[in-house]
Amino acid sequence: MTIELVGVIGAGVMGCGVAQNLAQAGLKVILVDISEAQLQHAQQTIVRSLRLARMLQKTAFSGTVNDCMERISLTTEYEALQQVEFLIENITEKWEMKKSIYPEIDRICPASCVFAVNTSAISITRLASLTNRADRVIGTHFMNPVPLKQTVEVIRGYHTSEETLQITQELLQSLGKKWVVVQDMPGFVSNRVLMLTINEAIFLLQDQVASPEDIDRIFKECFGHPMGPLETADLIGLDTILYSIEVLYEAYNDSKYRPCPLLKKMVDAGLYGRKNGRGFYTYTAN
Repeated sequence: MTIELVGVIGAGVMGCGVAQNLAQAGLKVILVDISEAQLQHAQQTIVRSLRLARMLQKTAFSGTVNDCMERISLTTEYEALQQVEFLIENITEKWEMKKSIYPEIDRICPASCVFAVNTSAISITRLASLTNRADRVIGTHFMNPVPLKQTVEVIRGYHTSEETLQITQELLQSLGKKWVVVQDMPGFVSNRVLMLTINEAIFLLQDQVASPEDIDRIFKECFGHPMGPLETADLIGLDTILYSIEVLYEAYNDSKYRPCPLLKKMVDAGLYGRKNGRGFYTYTAN
């Protein structure tokens, strides 16, 4: 099955990266968000990212930046998704927000359309139960920044069919991605480990064991990680980190997933990381 038109819901950091990657690969994209302001910001973000990629030759794509942008349609209307062949949902990691849209898009999108949930923790099976196409719902946990990350964590829900898995793999291959298929348990593989690491690193900071710079330096210089856990948290977004670890805490009822009070405090203070300029580090606008 050749996919030509992909719907992308959510024009935040991940949605922008997914839409950009799809357009770079020559696919047409309908990018949906409830906010016109967020869509305009997304457009500016994608243009800036494409220009930077071309300048640094970090990613390959045919044509010009304008050619890529012409493949992306921006809208606040879910009804625009009536003809999409594949849909990637990227909204905030909150069950109450995610669950509200699945019955709606299930009504609007073609019965043959695959729903790919770009989530780091929420159950694919649970979201699939909100639709009449549970066999065509799958998890695709893209990593940030999407155009630069080569591998995607693909999650099989309880009812996910072999056909859906194959369609998803073919789409990822067209994007130049590799994948690892895992089973549906909250947090999957990556975030059951990563969120614990980040959360414990924040406890280290709260307990004044070391500075953010030194915590990250140990991971980079001793273990060879390209980024430390606090730098990674800033890249993902501290609000997203908190939402994800709260999902894990609720899902497993295990105290090891208790969110660090400092993380909660920083999110309450609006310190989200790179997305708004200040988290464990301070960032200047591009």
